[in-house]
Amino acid sequence: MSDYFKHASAIVDDGAQIGAGSRVWHFAHICAGAKIGAGVSLGQNVFVGNKVTIGDKCKIQNNVSVYDNVHLEEGVFCGPSMVFTNVYNPRSLIERKDQYLDTIVKKGATLGANCTVVCGVTIGEYAFIGAGAVVNKDVSAYALMVGVPAKQIGWMSEYGEQLDLPLLGCAQAICSQTQRVYQLNNNIVTIVE
Repeated sequence: MSDYFKHASAIVDDGAQIGAGSRVWHFAHICAGAKIGAGVSLGQNVFVGNKVTIGDKCKIQNNVSVYDNVHLEEGVFCGPSMVFTNVYNPRSLIERKDQYLDTIVKKGATLGANCTVVCGVTIGEYAFIGAGAVVNKDVSAYALMVGVPAKQIGWMSEYGEQLDLPLLGCAQAICSQTQRVYQLNNNIVTIVE
């Protein structure tokens, strides 16, 4: 008996690795080579490819396909119907499986509903991608990104609150929910311990 939950309508191919306490919901399909951590939630109609890693405590909402060469670190949130790609210039008549680009989503990042992440980018720790945004370049840790193409409009705390920091320069802000102090210096945000 497995130590994760799988709905009767879900398909988990032999060989897939799924950690303890994870939940695989209606009509999901997990391919044989997938490596999924503990405490992960895979919503209705989620697809996970062979060359995919998903860290502990990720939440992947309904209708998300996590294609080959996408790697999610711990605690990543993928909103409903958001999109990953793995080929930069696909053509139906040209085979490009040897041209898949790696997409890395770092710990704690949020990918809002219906956003698109174009392959080959790295999204930094605790970054926040707004609903419907199209990410086509690397995203800094804690950055708040919106629009098409996505542009940075601010900074987010680990708790998920917008910080009162300028886009550039040097400044400090306090998360209203946790009272943790965040420091912007040389366009990099860190937590003051």
